[in-house]
Amino acid sequence: MAKKKIKSSWIIIGIVIILVLWLWSGYNTLVKKDETVNAQWANVETSYQRRFDLIPNVVNTVKGAAQQDLSVFSAIADARTRYAGAGSIDEKAAAATQIESALSRLLVIVENYPTLKSQESFLALTAELEGTENRINVERMRYNQDVKDYNIAIRVVPKNIIAKMFGFGAHELFESSAGAETAPTVDFTN
Repeated sequence: MAKKKIKSSWIIIGIVIILVLWLWSGYNTLVKKDETVNAQWANVETSYQRRFDLIPNVVNTVKGAAQQDLSVFSAIADARTRYAGAGSIDEKAAAATQIESALSRLLVIVENYPTLKSQESFLALTAELEGTENRINVERMRYNQDVKDYNIAIRVVPKNIIAKMFGFGAHELFESSAGAETAPTVDFTN
């Protein structure tokens, strides 16, 4: 009888140890995935900051040739301000989309000023801006992939139990704002 109690005690201790190790491992995995998502969003924001640092130079170069279209310049400034004041990923994404729209209109203005397109400083700035836009796209895709991996991890059994126990919530994917698929219209007839 005493041997059965000792054997039962060892079995219970073994099960408790396995459960603790499982919880520990699952928790650490979710923390790593959550931090990966946060780090990748920081990469997206770093790319946005690079864009914001380049935009004033491009705008000032274009302003010299296109004084009459101040609405594009104010739209870019407004979008930068909205991004700086945004609190959530959705608000930042909406502001980034607004900037992309204003940049599209800016590039249409450039098409109407052939002498501007041939200036070395403008060409260098636009090449930098194009590279930055590509980086932003890559970082957004990486962010969405990391969010997808994390969101799957917190939803599948058995990690969903650990996620609920420790309060791990889903992250939102980066999505374009409604209407982002439509190119902006630029009209110089006013």
